[in-house]
Amino acid sequence: MGRARPHAPHPSEAMHMEYNLLPGTDLRVSRICLGTMTWGEQTDAGDAHAQLDLAVARGINFIDTAEMYPIPPCAETQGRTERIFGDWLARQQRDRLIVASKVAGPGRREWLRGGRTELTKANIAEAIDGTLKRLRTDYIDLYQIHWPDRAVPMFGKTMFVPREEPQATPIIEQVEAMEALVRAGKIRYWGLSNETTWGVCEYVRVARLHGLPQPVTVQNVYNLVSRKFDEELAEACHREKLALLAYSPLAGGALTGKYRNNALPEGARYTLFPDFGTRFRKPMVAPAIDAYHDIAASRGMTLTQLAIGFALSRWHTGAAIIGASGLAQLEENLAYADAPPLDEATLAEIDAVHERYPSPAH
Repeated sequence: MGRARPHAPHPSEAMHMEYNLLPGTDLRVSRICLGTMTWGEQTDAGDAHAQLDLAVARGINFIDTAEMYPIPPCAETQGRTERIFGDWLARQQRDRLIVASKVAGPGRREWLRGGRTELTKANIAEAIDGTLKRLRTDYIDLYQIHWPDRAVPMFGKTMFVPREEPQATPIIEQVEAMEALVRAGKIRYWGLSNETTWGVCEYVRVARLHGLPQPVTVQNVYNLVSRKFDEELAEACHREKLALLAYSPLAGGALTGKYRNNALPEGARYTLFPDFGTRFRKPMVAPAIDAYHDIAASRGMTLTQLAIGFALSRWHTGAAIIGASGLAQLEENLAYADAPPLDEATLAEIDAVHERYPSPAH
């Protein structure tokens, strides 16, 4: 469409921010991506816009949202996050920003697109048009399938149960839908989210077989207490050239330490939404977090700094997605992201704890 391509800010603008080129793309993204899922629920529009202003001033050029947001999802708020973001985006120089959004997968949400949530070509086309309208832009840089149109264990579940398989949309139809959006200039690249090793390999295989654009990223949970990605999916992404967009590097706030010893701070996410993030409250998560807290304390660091530093240290991380319910929280998290990289001794201690408590949030 002849539009200028996003680029990283000049180093004088970016402070200490570093940038990664996502494999197979010309997207040079800040290694910190600003997440948005609280906007419109815990975070009002004014605070959200202040977060965006701060993020850009600190060198962030990558913002991630979704048609489903804010979280927890409901009919009354669905799409509010994209509208809040769009009101800000309309005043910006669009080609200096890399915008990611997601199409929701199937589920019992009759209020989303009239219940049309299967990942058919028609439903994906309808979804992107809604997202573009709410974001007040004519293209998305990275469009992701939020979760699979298959029966897979995700969001803390651990068992694959074949009898729960829905009437899934064929993967070739989903890939063709994304190719049509690329051809129409509505998206530049596409990716996956909450995906499995088989899923990543199958999407790539089908796309390659038919000469269609293949996914370039997978956005999955990854943090000190959720490291299942390391076991198989890391290899698949390395060989098929997908970057990880690591979400929940702070385990929904659990890796700040604020919920230690069963604390429920006023206004915190788990306090407001008791059914949210139950995977981060499984029995072995708390002792693992205590052990990571001890590592951080022994080095004069906060647990938050250790957790963010870990996510950024991994070879497969294209970007770590950091969100905040308020401006002060975002300022604090960005300060930790600016800290020096974790040294090898600290990373070795982290791995020792992981041996004792392997991915306890799964």
